[in-house]
Amino acid sequence: MVYAKFNNIPLKINATSNPFNGNLPILKTNDGTFNETKDIIEYFRGKNYNTEQNLSRKECAKIMAYDTMLKEKLFPALQFIWWIDEKNVNELIRPWYCKTLPFPLNFYYPGKFERQARAMLETLYPVEDNISIIENKVYSEAQKCLTLLSTSLGDSVYFLGEEPTLLDAIVYSYLAPLLKAPLPNPALQNHLKACTNLMSYTSRISERYFSNECSEYKTKESAQSIKKYAQNEFPNKRRNQFFAGFFATLVMATYAFSTGILEVPVKKDEIANVPVEDALTYDE
Repeated sequence: MVYAKFNNIPLKINATSNPFNGNLPILKTNDGTFNETKDIIEYFRGKNYNTEQNLSRKECAKIMAYDTMLKEKLFPALQFIWWIDEKNVNELIRPWYCKTLPFPLNFYYPGKFERQARAMLETLYPVEDNISIIENKVYSEAQKCLTLLSTSLGDSVYFLGEEPTLLDAIVYSYLAPLLKAPLPNPALQNHLKACTNLMSYTSRISERYFSNECSEYKTKESAQSIKKYAQNEFPNKRRNQFFAGFFATLVMATYAFSTGILEVPVKKDEIANVPVEDALTYDE
């Protein structure tokens, strides 16, 4: 979708939460159906939609190199964040997918994606490594990758000049979900946010090429922030009102006793039961 936006390709987007007919995305044309990203991009290029036609061989080689690096260094971390990290899976990812996918696919696909993620990580790291060691290794490699991207981008608008290319489409497709997902465990997300030029880069592409989606996201984010603030404020407000009322009552009562405005009457029977020493002191 990002590459299509960069090239102003006229597409009719049909959003669906049902991947039953194959892996998403799927491009349906008069020439056939394509469900692999590389095949879709090659089809676009065959129709003369090509942001790389004016690039040098060195720049084209850079696209291939960065694509490989992202697949090896950043993609495993995204799989870990999405399907292995228990906090993210239990509090966000699994409920999110189960709510979005239609029944009964919502019981099948989350488990399938989790098994695929675990199988991939098992091929990358020794079986004897526990989950915390694997997490540290995965995040370490991903952080190095993000830092390298940040250094490579510098103050430039895009990675290969003033206009976006396939490299920008690839990088954005990795960074945008990581930056925007409300992750309960945002360790790698925080590292990305610390790379301020990558944050600006991602936001710039979102606002320029996905303005409608960006506005919708900001609206939902604002509504969630207001709701969260109201939920946090309500019990605190009631608590503060209670303590303020209690403190005011205590001060007023203390003042009333000290000035003699308010006295506590004592019955005679109670005086009779007071020990002699205490009674004499009372009489005085």
